[in-house]
Amino acid sequence: MGNGKTKTEKPAPKNTGMVAGYDVREVGRIHSTREFLVTAVGLPSCINGQIVEFKGGHLGLVMGFKGEQVQILVLSLRVDLRIGDEVYNRGQLLEFPVGDAFLGRVVNSLCEPVDGLGPIESNKKAFIFADAPGVMDRVPVDQAIATGTFALDVVIPIAKGQRQLLIGDRLTGKTTVALDAILSQKDNDTVCVYCSNGKPYSSLTTVIDLLRDRGALPYTIVVDSTSSTSVGQQYLGPYTACMLGEYFMYQGKDVIVVFDDLTKHAWTYRQISLLLERAPGREAYPGDIFYIHSQLMERAAYLKPELKGGSMTFFPIIETLQGDLTSFIPNNIVSMTDGQILFSTALFYKGIKPAIDFGLSVSRIGNKAQWPAMRKLSKDFRLEYLQYQELLQITRLRATGLSEDAQARLKKGELITQLIGQDRYCPVPLAGQIIYLFALNLGMLDTLSNSGIKRFKKEIFQFVRDKNPGLIEAILSTHKLNEDNEEQLGGILLEFFELLVEE
Repeated sequence: MGNGKTKTEKPAPKNTGMVAGYDVREVGRIHSTREFLVTAVGLPSCINGQIVEFKGGHLGLVMGFKGEQVQILVLSLRVDLRIGDEVYNRGQLLEFPVGDAFLGRVVNSLCEPVDGLGPIESNKKAFIFADAPGVMDRVPVDQAIATGTFALDVVIPIAKGQRQLLIGDRLTGKTTVALDAILSQKDNDTVCVYCSNGKPYSSLTTVIDLLRDRGALPYTIVVDSTSSTSVGQQYLGPYTACMLGEYFMYQGKDVIVVFDDLTKHAWTYRQISLLLERAPGREAYPGDIFYIHSQLMERAAYLKPELKGGSMTFFPIIETLQGDLTSFIPNNIVSMTDGQILFSTALFYKGIKPAIDFGLSVSRIGNKAQWPAMRKLSKDFRLEYLQYQELLQITRLRATGLSEDAQARLKKGELITQLIGQDRYCPVPLAGQIIYLFALNLGMLDTLSNSGIKRFKKEIFQFVRDKNPGLIEAILSTHKLNEDNEEQLGGILLEFFELLVEE
């Protein structure tokens, strides 16, 4: 078995070690193969996280050791490896190209383009398992990020640099809310990264078509680590997405990264660990499953001005089974994020979309960054809605004899429910949400029918912008509503409702 360093006068591939014109590399041989894992001998200098190369240029990642044997995860799909084949180690940690050229492209977990648009030119590289920014490199969050979902921005605001978990059963709207957040960044100079991890390729093509049709692809990078890619690439997918986002964060930009979803990433790592013969723990997951996700989540940050003041906000998605939040992976991710948005199957089947459970959803730091105008108008919004839900349960048992106060609360709750309801991929700008709340608090929506409220939601923002564009700009720039702005907005709303009544 080979166990030494060889020298050859053949030109070395780019970015490999060269000594006096020679290509220096450590050469070992494959000892055994098992599915997508390989054990090799003759590589005494290997360390965890290094890359090795097989014949044909295929890459592998060192995952651990068993005696003198090196355990290697094959990163390519359908590689014909046999016992006795050579394995080359050049002493490099895993790094991939990054840069502005990746915007608008679809790449795999190895940063190779898979969209048929040709190669991506980049002369910069970054380590995929980089350290998270330190405490002294960060500043407290003080700016809200627009998600385009009325229920979130009003009740559960999210701040730049936050890690906000989207959790719920399958087909309850988690991905829709995450994509709405991406679509909302069209005019905000925010870079978005969407990582499809372990999902069917057909779902990824649907997302790509949506982003392209809505004009969101030019500021978005899509990472393909779907179920049709290799297990190694499915394992690396979230880290690749984070690495690509970090490049822009350190350039001073705001970044949103969506991990869709980390449940399947945990399944992938469990599969790898079991084949590596590591001791299984709870639900057969290895002991370090918490670490691999926490080291990823810690890389979200809001950097201090000396580091250009960029931010990276995470939207990890977790799929539960029958609403069980106490299972291992959901419980882990909840503990390492700054809040969670719970999607309820019961609400979804009632036709409330997005099906967000306000009672169990929380944003632990987002309220500090909420716009003053939004905070002022929405201070009782959550409480009124939760009281409406409780009152609704009571009235189902007793339909008569309600007091006037109870009837008024039911009416207000119905209006709030109408405002919360939102069509798929129709994000609402923050200024539009403030207009909704202003009209609700003035009681202007009390006499409208359901169709009237739908029309109000659809047309009012553009109506205000056409009548007084300076008002919208003032709200966006100051994030406040002063007395003069309130008077102007009230007059425009009265004019809109007069037209609505006439028609």
